[in-house]
Amino acid sequence: MPAFFLTLLATAIASAGARDQILVARLTTALGPSRVLLSAGFVASALSAAFAAWLGSLVADWLAGDAKSMLVAIALLLAAFELSWPWRAQEVIEPTRSFFATLVVLLARQAGDGARFLIFALAAAMPYPLLAGIGGFLGSSAMLALAWSSPALFERDGTLRRLRQLVALVLLVAAIATAIAARRLLG
Repeated sequence: MPAFFLTLLATAIASAGARDQILVARLTTALGPSRVLLSAGFVASALSAAFAAWLGSLVADWLAGDAKSMLVAIALLLAAFELSWPWRAQEVIEPTRSFFATLVVLLARQAGDGARFLIFALAAAMPYPLLAGIGGFLGSSAMLALAWSSPALFERDGTLRRLRQLVALVLLVAAIATAIAARRLLG
């Protein structure tokens, strides 16, 4: 169970205000709270989390215990970097209201982001990669549902930016602590 809960929390925290959530919030504002949009978000989260967990399970056999911990430290560092990076989101134009088009765009926004890399690393480091994938899916889906249900939270008023900076700092400290523990530099 630690794989499930850790990945759920890490994914939700690391994806706070991510590009996919901002897109969902803007589409909700522009088009209204469409169930097609929410469904596309859930399917995109499921596909990206499943793929990341599957890759993590493939890599797990190649890594020793300390290497797995270093992979998690690197994933935390990359997630912190992504959270601190100032993304410039474009205005949303969605003329089709297509499930498939929305799904493709959301998958592209999720591909390679910090949350998916955390799912990958935790699936590689933990004994049950499937639970890491499920936790990552639920954490990501919860944040997308928040963007869908409360799009005003994702507007550019600076609050979200400050929250992302704070979370980036927390993840940076967690990355350093994980790397120190993996290298056994203290103790």
